Amino acid sequence: MKRIVVLLKRTFDTEEKVIVTSQGVDEKEAKFVINPYDEYALEEALRLKEKHGGEVIVLTCGKEGSQETIRTALAIGADEAIHIDAEGLPDDGFSIAAALAAVIAPLSPDLLLAGLFAIDTGSGSVALQIAERLGLPHASAALKITIAQPKELGIETASGVSLFALVEHDIEGDSEQIAIPLPALITAQQGLNEPRYPSLPGIMKAKRKPLRTVTLQELNLVSSNLADITTARTERVELFPPPPRGVGKQLNGTPNEQALELVKLLQTEAKVL
Repeated sequence: MKRIVVLLKRTFDTEEKVIVTSQGVDEKEAKFVINPYDEYALEEALRLKEKHGGEVIVLTCGKEGSQETIRTALAIGADEAIHIDAEGLPDDGFSIAAALAAVIAPLSPDLLLAGLFAIDTGSGSVALQIAERLGLPHASAALKITIAQPKELGIETASGVSLFALVEHDIEGDSEQIAIPLPALITAQQGLNEPRYPSLPGIMKAKRKPLRTVTLQELNLVSSNLADITTARTERVELFPPPPRGVGKQLNGTPNEQALELVKLLQTEAKVL
């Protein structure tokens, strides 16, 4: 393979304290990291590069702070980084996918990897929208990825496809294997691998690796399309933290009496029955 592109997102660290206000997460108090599911995608890209050769390019779309995210990826082992400046772009999956697809298209990657979803919004649609825009086959929630020639996988093809990805992916409590021709997009599930950490030599090398920023005006989109992607398709009406956990209750009596009382509480207080 010649080129693997990995989509990364800067998200707040859920292992740290997260303060939610009516305007959103308090970024001044939050610690930011690479979206954990994107870490699996990056690690898999590096492993595939070590086995098959080529280069790994990481790509993110976000505010200026997103550059810190992709610099970390460079320190981990990526060869190049691209940051799309999200100034003027709504925080909307449709718009972000359009901008990312515009940058990816001229790169002509053999493989596009991304995390299954982003932990800050719970959304997993951006990568799939990119696959649709670029006309790429895709597989989601990968637990294992094997790149091989069609004959190695027992596939007969007359389409001239030289490489396939054999993907074992999660299907809600079980898994299945599917083979898709490259180029393709695959999203990474937890369990695909164990992500590595940046090393001191990697951090030093990252300073000399290329990192370029692309603005919306440089995306090679005609004006009508540019106006199109700067119009949000979704709107977040309200953001609020979960209610504080109430004091626990101890149920007394025989097991039958406790069961009856529990059912009553679930119906009248928790309202789940």
